[in-house]
This record gives sequence, C-alpha cells and structure tokens, in this order.
Amino acid sequence: MSAHQLKARHLLYLNSSGCSDVLPEIVRRQGWEVQVASHSGQAHDLIAKRNYMVGLVHVDGSNLQQLARDLQHLKETNNAIHWVALLSDRELLLQPSSGILANYFYDYHTLPMDTKRLDFTLGHAYGMAEIASQAALARNESRFVQHRMIGKSACMQALFRKIHRVANLDLSVLIRGESGTGKELTAEAIHRTSSRAAGPFVAVNCGALPKDLIQTELFGHERGAFTGAQRRHIGRIEAASGGTLFLDEIGDLSLELQVNLLRFLQEKVIDRIGGSASLPVDVRIIAATNVDLEKAVEKGLFREDLYYRLNVLQLQIPPLRERPEDIPVLAEFFFNELSKRLPDGPKGFSQSSIDIMNSYSWPGNVRELINRVQRAVAMCEERIIKPQDLDLSGMAAVRNLITLTDARLQAERDAIITALKTTRNNVTRASKALGISRVTLYRLMETHGIDWQKQKIPECI
Repeated sequence: MSAHQLKARHLLYLNSSGCSDVLPEIVRRQGWEVQVASHSGQAHDLIAKRNYMVGLVHVDGSNLQQLARDLQHLKETNNAIHWVALLSDRELLLQPSSGILANYFYDYHTLPMDTKRLDFTLGHAYGMAEIASQAALARNESRFVQHRMIGKSACMQALFRKIHRVANLDLSVLIRGESGTGKELTAEAIHRTSSRAAGPFVAVNCGALPKDLIQTELFGHERGAFTGAQRRHIGRIEAASGGTLFLDEIGDLSLELQVNLLRFLQEKVIDRIGGSASLPVDVRIIAATNVDLEKAVEKGLFREDLYYRLNVLQLQIPPLRERPEDIPVLAEFFFNELSKRLPDGPKGFSQSSIDIMNSYSWPGNVRELINRVQRAVAMCEERIIKPQDLDLSGMAAVRNLITLTDARLQAERDAIITALKTTRNNVTRASKALGISRVTLYRLMETHGIDWQKQKIPECI
C-alpha cells in the first residue's frame, strides 16, 4: 500500500478480559477504525495484516505475567506500535501493574472512561507514533539512498560497501552490468567518494561517438591538425585531469584507439592530434561495459593487455529482477520526485500496480522503471495509478520464467562447480577440463560467487 493513499486511524484493541464491550463503539464515534482481539494470537494475526500505530489494552490485574509475555511478543512483531493501557485507579497504584506500564506502554487512561480524554490520549499516541515512523523512514532512506542510488536489498547494500572500499584506492575500475542498471551512477559515486571528488568527472559513451571523431574527442587536437581544425581542442582525457574519466561501453572502442588508450594507462601521457609534445595527465579511469569482454578478447576484438589494465578492480551491478525488494522502493522514490511538480496528480499506486511491478522482469532495469513511473504520473487522470497507467496491465508474471541468459549463467555455474568437485578443487586441472585458462576460471568463480576452497555460493553476487 502506498504511503500516499489516504489513511484512516486504525486502533487495535486487545481485550482478553472480556470487559468494556461498549468501548469499540464509543471509540469509533470519535473517528477511529477499531479491530478487536480477544487474545494475543489474534492480535498478532491482525498486526501482520495492517500497519497499526496505536494499540489499546485493558489491564484488569488478572494474570499480569501472561500479559507481560503477550506484550513482549507483540512488540517483537511490531515495535512501532504505541500501546495505551486502560485500567482503574486501584490497578494504577499496584506495583505489578506499574511495572508493566513502565516497560510496555506509551501512556494510560484510568477508568471510569472519559471519552474526550481517551480520544486525546489515543490521538497523542498516534501522532507520536507517526513522528517516530517518519524518523525511522528517514533513517532507512539515508541507508537505502546513497549517491542517488537506491537499494535496500543485500546485493545493493553490498555494492554500496564495495563503492566505499574502492573509492580511495585510485586504481582503474571496471563496472559490469546490463543496460539501465546504473553503471554511470556507480562511477559518479566512486568519484564523489574518492580523494578526486574536487576534480572533474568526465563521461564518454564510446558507443555513441562517431568512429572518426573518437580519437580527437579523447585526445584532442591542435589548431590546423586537419581540415576544419580552426582552433585547439582539449580532449576528454585532458579535460578530466585531476579527476575521473568514465568510459562507458568500453567494448565498442576500436582496436586502434585501444592501443592509444593502453599507452596512456601505461605512461600517463597523451598526444594531441597534430601536436609535437606528449602531455602528462593525472586522471583515474573508470570503464563500464554490458558485453562479455573476455569473449571479445578471445575473438581478438579487445586487447587482452588493455583488459587487464582496466580490470584492476571490478564491480558488478545486479539487474533489477535479482533485487525485487527494491522495486517498490524505487517506484515510490521516483513517484515522490515527480509528484512534487504535480500537486494535482495521482496520490499513489494501487495494490494491483505494486503486485504487477513486483512480478514484471524489467528487461530495461531501473531506467525502464523510471520511464514507466514518470509516464504514469504525468498521464494518469485518476487518484491512484493502476497497471494500465504503467502500461503493464497485459503483462504476465514473468519473474519465474528463466531467460536464455539466466539459463546460460546457471549452466556455466553448474559446470564450474562440477569441475571443481571432480578435480577436488584443483583449479589448474579444473580449468583444463573446462577448456579455459586459470585466469578466466578465477574470474568466472568471482563472478558467480564461488569459493573454490569452500565452494560456498552466496545468495547475492
């Protein structure tokens, strides 16, 4: 349920004593929606179905130890609920009751019942519970949103930790991931967390530049270097001096330019086209790719020596389908961002929209999710966004279907584990059995999260 849908004030009333049967109706007249539980098990089931802010418990002095155990169990189920005790003046003065009040209750109301006073007490507890909930949400958001990247999943939390680890090592980084997963955001996060944060961050999409312009775009040219070169042009590498150069889609770089880039990585100097002197440049290289560079190396399409120069440190960005718990968090975040500019727009997502977003495979990853949410917020004419507004109404729940890529990765993973088991974890013999080099096998084991000594496979890699 979206936080933007209008909420009623729900109250959970635990009345195991069977007293005050008229109380629910009295409180309902004050605008509360009351759900009654006759025992703690029923209260637990109700809490599992609804996000209560306030609970009311009738304390009559009987079996207080059991009541304490029940309340402890309920607080473990949902510690955000502010509990209010309903008891007599006599019970209030007894030491056992006062001990329970101190340990488990936010406030209390003494009998005989005063409707206005009880409503004020419950309303105050509700307001303070909401404030505490918002504060907790803000703390979570600071943990889930880092460097404009969002994720509460174990995979993303692990990625955030890796970003901080590699940031200050000042070594080349290779970022791998499908299109739309956020490779450039990851590169920016590394830059902003590093000692080069005060320097420039220059991004180059190697696949988007015309082949005849990449040379001059990267290395620059002098005036008169060729027809039309009427003034000196500073290349992207030189422009990033003192900072970070991000080379996206590095696999699309031609072999000729790969040679020039390799020379720069080795010698830290560049030659402008038409220039007569080499220029030293201090810049960190972060590259990204959504293609298999190892296969490109094997086919002679990518230089192996350049691959090792770029792949000093490696980060893998998980696709959105592998972190489903992040989907509603992302959708809500981007909804909030656009809703600020459209105060008369929709107020949230329907439950069917959330369900279908959770079941969709998101081939375009986060970029596709942003696109669909933005389009829905802009075009929806009702208060709640429905599946058809996201253009997902006809989509089947495809999360459980396996793609060819997933099938290949699973087969690759199984083959590696089988080879290691057959050779008793002898990496040299396993690599020969698989027909690959030991270096490639080590990389694949790292990619699949396989510990060749313990053969442990984590849930997220």
